Amino acid sequence: MSNPETNKQAAIDFYRMMFDEGKPQEAVDRYVGETYIQHNPHVPDGPEPFVAYFEQMAVEYPTKRAVVARAVAEGDLVVLHLHHIWPNADGTTTDNAVVDIFRFDANGKIVEHWDVIQPVPAEAANDNTMF
Repeated sequence: MSNPETNKQAAIDFYRMMFDEGKPQEAVDRYVGETYIQHNPHVPDGPEPFVAYFEQMAVEYPTKRAVVARAVAEGDLVVLHLHHIWPNADGTTTDNAVVDIFRFDANGKIVEHWDVIQPVPAEAANDNTMF
């Protein structure tokens, strides 16, 4: 059985490799199991569609990055709370608050993924940040 703390570090390393470093194939080869169930409606199931989607994203947004605000592991699930920073054509950035949930198999490989994405508003009704 896989270890929640080991899975947490694997999820962080997977995310950095596929998102920040733009190496989705290497990330999949290292961290994803044979089955990959995708709950994001923009990406089909399976490792190959995932790689194609994020390879295209790396071409279109090579300077995008994600900052891990927190990571929580329980059982076979890892939750990452992230600050996504996207470059815009005019030199500004767009910020999103993202929660990614990964399910790991008994071998410590990612086999399922969910995410929710929320734009960070320019103004808030409180002084708290989204991170």
